[in-house]
Amino acid sequence: MHMKSIIKLAIVMLLCHTVHNANACTTGMSWLDNGQIKLGANLQIGGAITYIAESGDGINVINSHDWGRQVQMSFYSGPNPFEPNGKQPRDDWKFLGWNPIQSGDCYGNQSKVIEHKNDGKSIYLKCIPMHWPLENQPGECTFECWYTLQGRTVQVRSRINNKRSDKTQYTGRSQELPAVYTNAPYHKLMTYTGDQPYTDGALKEIPKQDHTNGIRWEHWFAAENWAALVNDDDWGLGVWHPGVYSFIGGFYGQPGKGGPKDAPTGYIAPLHQDILDHNIQYDYHYVLILDSLQNIRKHIYKNTPSLTLPEYMFQKDRQHWVYQNAQDEGWPIKNQLNITADGAGMQLTGPSSFWKADKNHKLIIDAEIKAADEKNQSTGRIYWKTSADNKFSASNSISYQWPKDKGSNKHIIDIGQAPGYQGNITGLRIDPFVNSNKGDSIKLKSIIIR
Repeated sequence: MHMKSIIKLAIVMLLCHTVHNANACTTGMSWLDNGQIKLGANLQIGGAITYIAESGDGINVINSHDWGRQVQMSFYSGPNPFEPNGKQPRDDWKFLGWNPIQSGDCYGNQSKVIEHKNDGKSIYLKCIPMHWPLENQPGECTFECWYTLQGRTVQVRSRINNKRSDKTQYTGRSQELPAVYTNAPYHKLMTYTGDQPYTDGALKEIPKQDHTNGIRWEHWFAAENWAALVNDDDWGLGVWHPGVYSFIGGFYGQPGKGGPKDAPTGYIAPLHQDILDHNIQYDYHYVLILDSLQNIRKHIYKNTPSLTLPEYMFQKDRQHWVYQNAQDEGWPIKNQLNITADGAGMQLTGPSSFWKADKNHKLIIDAEIKAADEKNQSTGRIYWKTSADNKFSASNSISYQWPKDKGSNKHIIDIGQAPGYQGNITGLRIDPFVNSNKGDSIKLKSIIIR
C-alpha cells in the first residue's frame, strides 16, 4: 500500500475511534465516557451496544458471541414464516417470522450503519437492519438510536421507521424493548415480582432454565419495571423500562467464567405487545444502569413518578393495545382508533399494568359502538387481570349494555362494584360485542379508570 494511502487510512480509523470527530464514520467503534462509565457502539453491526464498563476498568459486561446478542433493537410481525421472494428462513429460527434486528443475521451478515454522529456527549445512529432468521436479507425499514450517559446510566431512545411493501396489518406481537445480553459472570437474574412495588420488598432471583432440548426463557411480571443481571457480588447491569411490566429473560450456559465472545450469556428483554404497521414510526425509551443491585434499585425508586390510574388516550398511537379478530385503519393514528371486527371473537387487549382496585372506581370509555346489523343487541363485556390471578376470566369481568341513543359517547361503567374487582389489577380487556359479527365496529378515543 502506498504511504499516502496508509496515512489516509490511519486518519480515518483515528476519527472513527475519537469521540469528538466521529460524524462521518460508519465503521469501527463509537465511544462515550463520562468518567463513571464507558459505552461502546459497534458501527460494523448497526451501532448496537457491545461495550459497557466502568471508566478505566476495562471489564465489559456485554456479550457478543453472535449477532443476535449485544444490546440491540429487535422487532416482530407477520407473516410467519417470513419468506420474502421465496427465500427460506433457517429451520431453527423459522418460528420467529418477520424479525429485523440491529446487529445482523444468524448467518453472520452485518447490519449497515448509514448515519452516525458523536459530539462527545451523545451518539446518534441510523442503520438498515438484517432479518435474523434469513441469510443476507435487509429489512424494509431503518432503525435509529440515541445514546446518552448520565451518571452511571445509559439513557437510550430507539425508533423503527417501517417502509414495508407488504401493507397487511398483522396481529400485534411481543417486541423486545430492547434485547440485552451480558457475559457469564452476570448470571443472577434479579427483579421484583411482588404486589407491593416501591416498598423495598424482597427481590426474587429468576430461576435458570434447562436448555438441553432448546433455549427456554422465563416470563415474569416485573412490578417495578426493571430487572438486573448481576454477579456473585450483586454487581452488574440493570435494565429499566418505565411502564413495562412484562419481561422475559434467563441465563444460558455455564455461569461464572466467560467474556464477550464466549457462549454463556444472561438475557433480559422488557416486552410490550404492539402492532407494527407497514409504515409505522415507533419509538421507545429505556435506561441501562451499571452498579450494585442495591444502587440500581435506588436509582429507579428516585426517578419513578408516583403511580397513577391508567389513562389510555388514542389520539396519536394505540397505547400498546392489540386486537384479536379485528383490525383498525392503520398508521398514522388520527384522534381515535377505528376498529372493525373480522368476525366472531373481537377483543381489544391492553398492556400489562398495575393499580390497586377500589370499590369507587369507574371505567370511562369514550367510544362510538356500531353493530353491522342494527337489530343486534350491543352488549359488551369488560375483563381484568389481577396479580393473584394473572389471566382474564369470567369471574373477573362485568357485562355492559351500550346505550342505543346517539347522545354522549362517554360510557361510565361502575367497575368498582364488580365482585372480582379487588386487589391489584394488572390489565384490561374489552370485548365490545359479546357475540361480534363481521363489520361490527368501535370508534375508540380513550379508556380511563377514575
